[in-house]
Amino acid sequence: MSKNTYPLKLPTSIKEAAARLAKEDGVSLNQWIASAVAQKVGVVETAAEFLKRRANGASGDRLLQILDEVPDNPPMEGDELPEGWMKAKGYQK
Repeated sequence: MSKNTYPLKLPTSIKEAAARLAKEDGVSLNQWIASAVAQKVGVVETAAEFLKRRANGASGDRLLQILDEVPDNPPMEGDELPEGWMKAKGYQK
């Protein structure tokens, strides 16, 4: 396994917590951080692959076609957005 170095800057509180957890696990801080990064990479890649399979070839273009078919009706009673919500969220109408 090849290894590369990477200068990592962490907030003091995170470094201290990571060092404490590494000590509890009986590994070096470097090993603990490498393991944490590997876990995160695995989670993100697994989620991306899951979503890709779940989409089953769907595209944003088809979504826009579907949305274009939705009638432009006012919301039903009780489904209205609160007054000023669109402006507060930065939407223009």
